[in-house]
Amino acid sequence: MRRIILAFQSFFGILFTGRLPAGATAALGLARRAEKPAAAAPSEAAHAEQPPDRALQLLAILQRDGRFLDFFLEDISAYSDEQIGAAVREPHDRCREALQRYFKLTPVIDGVEGTFTRVPSQDSSTVRFIGNVPARPPEGGVLRHKGWRAASVSLPPLNPRQDVSVVAPAEIEIE
Repeated sequence: MRRIILAFQSFFGILFTGRLPAGATAALGLARRAEKPAAAAPSEAAHAEQPPDRALQLLAILQRDGRFLDFFLEDISAYSDEQIGAAVREPHDRCREALQRYFKLTPVIDGVEGTFTRVPSQDSSTVRFIGNVPARPPEGGVLRHKGWRAASVSLPPLNPRQDVSVVAPAEIEIE
């Protein structure tokens, strides 16, 4: 009976993971070879590095250039709409400049918002239907937002000696 269980474990282990399970290897008296790390495909390597380091890097850039976190994490309930409106212009402009420096963003659909637009794709990652959506997605509708696509990203290289979790260092003024 033990051999039948071992055969099933081995079969399904090889089928689903591409290798013998550790228990089967030991039961058969086999030793695992030292595995050479497979070279990751370029796209896999880029994706493996991205989160959270690159996300934190972008947050740090927006904070450094436009005080993004200071603005959004501040409790603004005590301020009037006029005060908030006056305060938003500078962080908005500086964050926009930082985004334009490191990203080339293009619309997903280059159309006029508020007009009828044919849907170029039924892909839910590029087009989201809103409103009274029928069971079968329609061929078009009123464009409410063009969407954004990153055509290119040119973030500076990460400094390997820098603690990327520090999004903004504390500032101490010496008087």
